[in-house]
Amino acid sequence: MAKPTESEDKGGSFDLEKFRKLLQLMEKYGVTEANLQNDTESWKVRRGPRTVSYGGPAPGWAPSAAAPAPAMAMPSPAVAAASAAAPAEKPAGITINAPTVGTFYAAATPEDEPFASVGMIVKPDTVVCIIEAMKVFNQINAEKSGRIVEILVENGAAVEFGQPLFRLEAV
Repeated sequence: MAKPTESEDKGGSFDLEKFRKLLQLMEKYGVTEANLQNDTESWKVRRGPRTVSYGGPAPGWAPSAAAPAPAMAMPSPAVAAASAAAPAEKPAGITINAPTVGTFYAAATPEDEPFASVGMIVKPDTVVCIIEAMKVFNQINAEKSGRIVEILVENGAAVEFGQPLFRLEAV
């Protein structure tokens, strides 16, 4: 009898390549949640911020009074008042937007030069930054052509899905 391959092994492991392909397809088509199940496996994958659409917390979840809320989840009253008074301005022109939620990095390491800088001409396959999500570092391609005229995100900042990262001008 032949030894099962990694993708056939039913001992608790799963096929990482299939998982990566699923994530790529979800990103490509804008799918935020997928539930897959067959006789031996069940996958539940969610991209982006989690929203609760039912009446209460998930089973086994208990709120903690000592756990502080993330800074982005609870803006200060001054910030909330400013954003309520004037809607956020979207950058004019062509933008390169975040394809996923995560942490923006301008370079591969703190010692390296940034992938992109103001004045640089980019093509669709030019790597412009890295977004780290759940300890996975994803290289982000421009997916557009143009000259970078503004970098809209600070290095190390949290970014949301669809958030503009760079502003371009056509060349």
